[in-house]
Amino acid sequence: MPDSPAKYVAAIDQGTTSSRCIVFDHDGAIVSVDQREHKQIFPKPGWVEHDATEIWSKVQAVVAGALAKAHLRADQLSALGITNQRETTVLWDRATGRPVHNAIVWQDTRTAALCTELGGTEGQDRFREATGLPLASYFSGPKARWLLDNVPGLRERAERGEIAFGTMDSWLIWNLTGGTDGGMHVTDVTNAGRTMLMNLSTLEWDASILSAMELPAAMLPEIRSSAEVYGTAVGQLAGVPVASALGDQQAAVFGQACYDKGTAKNTYGTGSFLLLNTGTSPVPSKNGLLTTMGYRIGTEPAVYCLEGSIAITGALVQWFRDQLGIIANADEIETLAASVDDNGGAYIVPAFSGLFAPYWRSDARGVVTGLTRYVTKAHLARAVLEATSWQTREVVDAMYQDSGVRISTLKVDGGMTKNNLLMQHQADVLGVPVIRPKVAETTCLGAAYAAGLATGVWSGLDELKAHWKKDAEWTPSMPEEEREREYGNWRHAVEKSFGWIREE
Repeated sequence: MPDSPAKYVAAIDQGTTSSRCIVFDHDGAIVSVDQREHKQIFPKPGWVEHDATEIWSKVQAVVAGALAKAHLRADQLSALGITNQRETTVLWDRATGRPVHNAIVWQDTRTAALCTELGGTEGQDRFREATGLPLASYFSGPKARWLLDNVPGLRERAERGEIAFGTMDSWLIWNLTGGTDGGMHVTDVTNAGRTMLMNLSTLEWDASILSAMELPAAMLPEIRSSAEVYGTAVGQLAGVPVASALGDQQAAVFGQACYDKGTAKNTYGTGSFLLLNTGTSPVPSKNGLLTTMGYRIGTEPAVYCLEGSIAITGALVQWFRDQLGIIANADEIETLAASVDDNGGAYIVPAFSGLFAPYWRSDARGVVTGLTRYVTKAHLARAVLEATSWQTREVVDAMYQDSGVRISTLKVDGGMTKNNLLMQHQADVLGVPVIRPKVAETTCLGAAYAAGLATGVWSGLDELKAHWKKDAEWTPSMPEEEREREYGNWRHAVEKSFGWIREE
């Protein structure tokens, strides 16, 4: 590695199961990666928590690890960006820096009844016009309200301004920039937009929603753009500008260079998230999608997206491996599924904690349908993979109905994209080419790009677009008639998952 202070940019990716730090060079190529898993805490069925203190220590460890692997000093970094899973909610004491409770993770369903109560006579869409979001246990605002209602004395402390609220980006930026000693309490528009507390038009906290949710404004971070210098790091990264924050899906949009209206990407992780750039004005959804922020660079106009969130995709492969024990590692599923020509008539709908887009049914639960004596574990393996493609197809259809935009290609990223069988099936059921980029870590790359834009490492979006390179492409080969017949079977299976959870 050169001794000269060459321009490198680091990105921290705070995911659902692990913390990562990736260092990129000026060409957007990966120089080094370090990653550590953190604990998943399941206090009750449907409850998912993280220890935010553990996460901060893991983040410090991966930053040190990535720098060491690259043989770099902190002063060789031009900037640091942050990307995170968006709705996970943490409240902490401003004086001690300690969380007041475990963080409540995006997958957690404990606020389902509270969301119904908040909807009142207006129902799920009470705040949709202002926020672009339906009332659902997924989002952060109700999680914060639950903490205020259930941690003794917390509400009074929050009203006195002693408590800070944040999603994971806010928690990390606060700690990186000094914590109890002058740490910056900020968030960006993409993360703020997932709390259900930000007005999509004004890009400010919505006073009427705060009042309805009984949340004191004193605990909220300041909303900033996605690419600007929020503050300077202390400690091991002393002097490095902390210069971007993007929710993970928005970071992937940025890293995939989906800067033009009508471009779309799908990220296949624990769940899958398909985002379509709709330009500088929000498109309201009538088909179960979320109207969400795309990104905002400095003082430029904000860019909006339609988003389809699918709760369970990669997690279904984990379930197949860990709970059923049919495969020993995730990569085996492709070989097993490829040993048969089709799904044998079996469909798996992974509504483990309800269905997200386009249904938003918290009463749904997972079902396996179409079983006969003919069906083998190989057919089930295929059904596991196909569940991801079909759920994506439903979201793409909803996007077309809302926006009138037909996608001509789908850019893909995330761990499941190395599964060629799945990617081919995805192209088949969408009827459009599916394209994977050279740098698969588009989430981290997007955070790095935004931080580098804010600090002059890159000149603008055109330079970033020129960096994007194709790695692989799958073109559709399934006959239209077969595609529509199978899709009809899938929709029939989905209906069977509804109504499993009845009010006690």
